[in-house]
Amino acid sequence: MHHVGVLALDGVVPFELGIPARIFGAARDRAGNRLYTVTTCSLDGGPVRTEADYGLTVTHDASLLACVDTVVIPPSHALGPIREEGRLPAALRDALAAIRPGTRIVGICTATYVLAAAGLLDHRPATTHWREAERLQRMFTTIRIDPDVLFVDDGDIFTSAGVAAGIDLCLHLVRRDHGSQIANDVARSCVVPPWRDGGQAQYIQRPVPDPTATGTAPTQAWARERLAEPLTLADLAAHANMSVRTFTRRFRDETGTTPRQWLIHQRVDLARHYLETTDWPIDLVAHRAGFGTGVSLRQHLHAAIGVTPQAYRRTFRPATTAAAA
Repeated sequence: MHHVGVLALDGVVPFELGIPARIFGAARDRAGNRLYTVTTCSLDGGPVRTEADYGLTVTHDASLLACVDTVVIPPSHALGPIREEGRLPAALRDALAAIRPGTRIVGICTATYVLAAAGLLDHRPATTHWREAERLQRMFTTIRIDPDVLFVDDGDIFTSAGVAAGIDLCLHLVRRDHGSQIANDVARSCVVPPWRDGGQAQYIQRPVPDPTATGTAPTQAWARERLAEPLTLADLAAHANMSVRTFTRRFRDETGTTPRQWLIHQRVDLARHYLETTDWPIDLVAHRAGFGTGVSLRQHLHAAIGVTPQAYRRTFRPATTAAAA
């Protein structure tokens, strides 16, 4: 069983602190067995102040981090010298230094400051909450900060934007470990979207919609049931009973992306599901997902996640098959 250790620092944000236990704790194999165990610790094993109006009792100290497979650090509103000077307190520095090589390390939101101050992000890509991105980049000039994405997967180091982006990142890790079917089961259990691409924009300026206006959600649901069909922008607009121009504007206001890009994302997600759960030839997967040809599927899958369909299937099919058994 994969062991996840969560480090709660003073000033921790309770919402993000609870994400790892909720997401990883909901992951089960086909037989209903837990796939992760999640343990929370503080630096000294004592109580932790939160940024809310209550504290937390934690029974493990940071020596836990030397024994786990994944370390998750949620954000804190009391980072003090870390955020101001890029300097780690000795106890935190020692705790991070004790993490075994090869351990997966995750920083949610402003915890990116912690990873940066520890030197773990030097010359690597990362992200954080969009409000902190410029400051973080000024302090740590060797890090390649991307303020526009939900999370960054750099192999063994993972960083995310704030709040719900931590959910997206943890679901991404479940998906990487065990495939989309189990990740989707977790998402359904937690009543959250099963997949938001890491490259999706963090912050979308959305005007408050006119309460009398008709939204595009029914058309999105209609389109998801017909991804194998050659849907056009005119088809979508007609279903929503709008002009193409009005539909395009309203769709972008509601989703932060264009109808075309949204369709591509939905089809990539469906293709990934088919690659993991079937033995269909690549051309059939492409057809059923709405890409038409294997060449088109390869281009879009590679653009989305950087791998070919064959490589994706080799990575995820064995894990899914084993879980089903």
